[in-house]
Amino acid sequence: MAAAPLTPAAPRARYRSNGRRARGGAQPISGAFAAGRAGAAVGGGKRRGADAVWYSAMGNAPAEDEVTLFERDMKEFWIQFKFSYGTEQNNQTSALRDLCKETLEALAEKWSKKLKEEDVMIDKIHECNNEILQQSKYIAEKEEQLTEIRTKLNQEQEQQKNLTDSIEEVKQELMKKMEIKSSKNKAAKEKLEQVSKIKTLFKDHLALEMRRIPDEQLQFIFRHIDHKDPDKPYVCTLSINEQGDYEVNSCTPPLDCIAELQLKLRETNNFSAFVANIRKAFTALSYKQSA
Repeated sequence: MAAAPLTPAAPRARYRSNGRRARGGAQPISGAFAAGRAGAAVGGGKRRGADAVWYSAMGNAPAEDEVTLFERDMKEFWIQFKFSYGTEQNNQTSALRDLCKETLEALAEKWSKKLKEEDVMIDKIHECNNEILQQSKYIAEKEEQLTEIRTKLNQEQEQQKNLTDSIEEVKQELMKKMEIKSSKNKAAKEKLEQVSKIKTLFKDHLALEMRRIPDEQLQFIFRHIDHKDPDKPYVCTLSINEQGDYEVNSCTPPLDCIAELQLKLRETNNFSAFVANIRKAFTALSYKQSA
C-alpha cells in the first residue's frame, strides 16, 4: 500500500523532534513518517535537494545524528516498502493467477467446444466422403453398364446393317431369278403356243393328238401307226425342265433312240422335226414288231 507524500512542513517538524530526541534519547520513528521520508527520498531529486538545503541549515543537530537517523529511517522504510509492495504484489499475482486460470478455463471450454464441433464436422466430412465414394462407385458401375450397352448397340447396328445388306443381296438375286423365270415362262409360253398351232395340223394330217396333263406336261398320242390296228395309241410325254429345255418323261412303247432325239431337239429347238422323228421311230418299231 503506497504511503502519503511528504510535505515540506513534515521534515522541519521531524528535525525538531529529532533534536529533542537527540538530547533526551532516541524515539521510535513512525511508519507513516518513514514512508513519507522514503517518498521524499525516492520521489524526486528536486524535493531531496530542497530537504538537503534545509537540513544543512539546521544548526541545532550534529551531522552524524542526522545521517544515523536517515539511515535508520531508510531501513524502516525499506522494510515497510518491501512488506507493502510484496503483499500488494502477491495480491496482484494471485489475482492475475486467478484471472489467468479463469481465462484458461474459459479458453479450454471454448476450445473443447470447438474441438467437439470440429469432431462433428470431421464426422460429417467422413460421411460426405463415404457418400461421394459410394456415388463414385455407382457412377462407375453405371458408366461400365452404359459402355456395355453402347457396345451391344453398336454390334446390333452392325448386325442390322449386315442383315440389311444380306436382304438387299437376296432381293437382287430374287429379282434376277424372277426375271430369269419370267423369261423362261415367256419362252415356255411361246413354245406352248407354237405347239398349239402345230396341234391342229398334226391332228388333221398326221392323226396326232396332243394333251396337256398335270405337272405342266404335254402328251403326244400317235395313231395310224400300226396298219393292223390304226386306233392303237403310241404315246410320248414331254415337258420343259427348270433349265428351260425339253425333256422326254415317258414313251410308250419305249424307243431306243429317244435320248438321241431329245438331245437333237435341245440342240436345234426344232419341235416339228422332233415330232416327225418320234412318229417315224414308232412306225419303224411297229413294222419291226409285225415282221
